[in-house]
Amino acid sequence: MPASTVAACYGLIDTRFGTVAAWLNAAGALLRLEFNVERELERAHLKGTLRDDAALGEVARQLQEYQAGTRREFTLALAPDGSTFQHQVWAELCRIPYGSTISYGELARRVGDPGAARAVGRANATNPIALIVPCHRVIGSDGKLTGYAGGLPLKAALLQFEMSHTPPALFL
Repeated sequence: MPASTVAACYGLIDTRFGTVAAWLNAAGALLRLEFNVERELERAHLKGTLRDDAALGEVARQLQEYQAGTRREFTLALAPDGSTFQHQVWAELCRIPYGSTISYGELARRVGDPGAARAVGRANATNPIALIVPCHRVIGSDGKLTGYAGGLPLKAALLQFEMSHTPPALFL
């Protein structure tokens, strides 16, 4: 495993959506952010030292701004472990506007492979930086909520929160 994907430290951050665990590499880039804290702490390859770190403080600050409704995009350094295709999908997820949703099929089209909705779904499901890389903004082609690592109630809460903090469009 490359050094850039090895956790140097982790911290627990309380949010309105529950406690999240954040893991950083030695350079301070975010490797993983998870709501299922107990499950994630058991993952041996993500163990690190629990400590107060300036980069962890920045993660906490940006999460606080998000939950206050004042941050719509995160500007954290990210270093998720994944394939080239996964990184393509995750980068495209970051382009979905706050308070908006798209389908898996649309996401596949945006990454240049319209027939890859299932592969996009798998990449979405393995997104290690949920919320920061907003996989909760992807829904089924029928408009229904589908899988989310944090659970469908959390996905619904995140979407409802974002939609309630999005100003209405202006009509000219």
